[in-house]
Amino acid sequence: MMPKITRHTILIPFIALFCSCSSVYMPNVPNTPMLSSQGELSAGGHISLKGNVSVNAAYAAGNHLGILLNGSIMNNRGSKREFNHNLVEAGAGYFTPFGEGDRQIFEAYAGFGKGSSLTTFKEATPTGVTVTEQQDVGFRKFFMQVNYSAKDKDGFQLFGKRIELNYGTALRLSYVDMNRFLLNNQSHTPEDNIFFEPVFFTRTALSKNVQLQYTGSTNIGLRNRKYLSAGNSIFTLGIVINVGGNRP
Repeated sequence: MMPKITRHTILIPFIALFCSCSSVYMPNVPNTPMLSSQGELSAGGHISLKGNVSVNAAYAAGNHLGILLNGSIMNNRGSKREFNHNLVEAGAGYFTPFGEGDRQIFEAYAGFGKGSSLTTFKEATPTGVTVTEQQDVGFRKFFMQVNYSAKDKDGFQLFGKRIELNYGTALRLSYVDMNRFLLNNQSHTPEDNIFFEPVFFTRTALSKNVQLQYTGSTNIGLRNRKYLSAGNSIFTLGIVINVGGNRP
């Protein structure tokens, strides 16, 4: 039986979202399309406070078969650290609505991806800015995730209008393996890691098909690594669009 998730539960992990350190891996926003029937299409775009942009798309190819396509890109230029990151993913899995009015949705997906990152550390000197270290990484990624989401039939009232509220969680396990690691332009021993990424999200309906989503997550590395560590969490705002199918 699925655990009941409330709006209060979703706020719990936000306390940890602002604690992060340096890592060559930046997690993207997991795809939580909330597919309910064949022919439905979901698309979303999300941006974090650090400027990490994630885009997600999903299509219900069958009554219970969903196909995913994800991507993210980041170009952050600080005075002491520059960080460039990109990632693409593809996956597939199972979805099914259940419960009263089919207002709850269970999804399970698996997939793979590849990406790269370039991290440059700098410091100011009397003669100008000097690069102290550069980390050039290429990596492969394999992931599995389980999503649970629900549609609040009551929602909330705003200016006399009822606003639908959806919420849920995704529990994602990602294996990331470097296939290229250059430290200051010299080959370095590659690293791998397994990340547990519990994600919580809430969506506010702007119209029948368009929703505003905020997402929060922690990132836990199951192996002790120096460079491929769990140094980044997710806190994003985005827009999600669901069209087609036979949505309740």
